[in-house]
Amino acid sequence: MCEEKVEGLTLKILIIKLSAIGDVVQSLCVLDALKARFPEAKIDWLAGEAETTLLDGHPMLHRVITYPRRRLGKLCAKPSKWSVLSVETIEFIKNLRRDRYDIVIDLQGLLKSGMLTWFSRGSRKIGFASGREGSSMFLNEKLPPYDPDQHAVLRYMRIAHYLGAEKTREINFPLGLGQKQQKTAENLLKQANIMPGRMIGLVPGTRWPTKHWTVQGFSELALEITRETGMAVAVLGGRDDKELAAGIIRGSTAEVHDFTGKTDLRTLGALFKMTAAVVTTDTGPMHLAAAAGTPVVALFGPTSPRRTGPFTKSFRVITAGLDCSPCFRRSCSSPECMTHITPAQVMAGLKELLNP
Repeated sequence: MCEEKVEGLTLKILIIKLSAIGDVVQSLCVLDALKARFPEAKIDWLAGEAETTLLDGHPMLHRVITYPRRRLGKLCAKPSKWSVLSVETIEFIKNLRRDRYDIVIDLQGLLKSGMLTWFSRGSRKIGFASGREGSSMFLNEKLPPYDPDQHAVLRYMRIAHYLGAEKTREINFPLGLGQKQQKTAENLLKQANIMPGRMIGLVPGTRWPTKHWTVQGFSELALEITRETGMAVAVLGGRDDKELAAGIIRGSTAEVHDFTGKTDLRTLGALFKMTAAVVTTDTGPMHLAAAAGTPVVALFGPTSPRRTGPFTKSFRVITAGLDCSPCFRRSCSSPECMTHITPAQVMAGLKELLNP
């Protein structure tokens, strides 16, 4: 058990969760629980480049530290840049070790996060004994191994409870959004002549090809949404999703707005708060929408909703119900677990959320 003050000083905590977007969003429950347990504590977060953009400016965080994996990786690939790599690596480690932490929490459980836990100046280095890639060797306090089928959020909360967080407290995912993000989201809707709360968001993009639903399915769904609800439809995502958005728009006779690449992660969170519901594949924005309190229809195939499904009160999970699912494969010559999901199934789930 921890005290709020250590030798008369404010408790300092470092959370290490490097990636990915959805995992970092779900890890916010630990930040919320620890801040409630230790309101005066200074809590820092070590995250990857993309994930840092979600955490920057968060009112519950004292400092956000960027782990420059991509930058260091590019330098490592060029022998002529190894001297620069050495300098930048040393500078990163110095920045990481700037503060002496009372508690360092490894929520990632991989070799790289274990090594970063070791590099950090932490008195108590906490994580699970079942950490992958030997990451547990860098810990001096190990929780018993977790059930891999347990939802990630419940796994993360085990560490918060170990540190004294209240077990009966509601699990929250504070996005820490401000007026800037809200205003930007409002302007985006205004420019498209969409009233807040009168839009259904479609999130088609994923990192795994096997998680994709069909472009035709999204196109047909957009038409059904327009017909049955009268709400606007918009495709949401990053710049990399523009091609998917274009295909969905071309394939639908309904009006479909393209908001891909028009929001950063924090603004997307604010936009989700103004969205009636979201239809999404298993991807980071799915968890962002759930954290924002938006009703979520989640399409699952190769992955398990028991492990990484939307952790919210208002959701529906749609699957094709095949015996081979979940397989956790990133590639498949015939991803029927996704292609066999029909627009009618998705629309039925969406109507249940809109008309509880």
